[in-house]
Amino acid sequence: MANVKKENGPKGGGAISGIIIAACIFVGWIIWNFIMGNGANFEGGVNTGHPLPGNYLAMVYKGGPIVPILLGCLLMVIVFSFERFAVISKAAGKGNLDVFMKTVQASITKGDIDAAIASCDKQQGSVANAIKSALLKYQDVKAEGLDSEAAAETIHKEIEEATSLEMPMLEKHLTIISTLVSIGTLLGLLGTVSGMIKAFAGLAEGTPDQAELANGISEALINTATGISTSTLAVIAYNYFTSKIDTLTYFIDEAGFAISQAYKRAKGSN
Repeated sequence: MANVKKENGPKGGGAISGIIIAACIFVGWIIWNFIMGNGANFEGGVNTGHPLPGNYLAMVYKGGPIVPILLGCLLMVIVFSFERFAVISKAAGKGNLDVFMKTVQASITKGDIDAAIASCDKQQGSVANAIKSALLKYQDVKAEGLDSEAAAETIHKEIEEATSLEMPMLEKHLTIISTLVSIGTLLGLLGTVSGMIKAFAGLAEGTPDQAELANGISEALINTATGISTSTLAVIAYNYFTSKIDTLTYFIDEAGFAISQAYKRAKGSN
């Protein structure tokens, strides 16, 4: 079953990711064109006029056609962050992870492997599944009567295999979030350059067009602010989820070490 998921996951996951990305950009365009570009936000009732005083929606609309793409990127960060939070929370299991680890380690230390397995069944999630695999392997090597070194290596390999099956699901979409860090900055810079070109075009004329100059500078600053906001949120989300995944991996490795030590103690007492 695990292998089937691993084979089918990338295709299905890639298609869903593509749909989410396209949907976010489309929603960003709708927000920019119909909400921010609503004539009620502008003088004269049309979006070609000047923004009403203090109307920030109209000001952002004046940022130009790069704004909806930046809004789409911002929505992507938000959507994928919520999705990763749900998946990683599920991977931690139903109960408190720290309490679960203390319970399992206490059972392992006492040599009560059945109780530790029961705790894993109750906790569920990726961490519990990986630890349960190592506990079952512990029972197998104990029945085979392997020496301590061989048993420790076997249990360690089982932990690595179980973790390698769980990690792709935990790390999925983190690449997209990390990519949005750079894309947000670059798109913001592109919008800034575009706005400054318009501003300098207004200055290049014999009589400077103050309205064109103001619109160009406004577009530049709006794109800069939106791009920085998107990149900042993406950096925070990426680092947060990477830290959570590292913590889960540490718990699995810690349990694997405890299981190996328990086997050595059991073997030494025989």
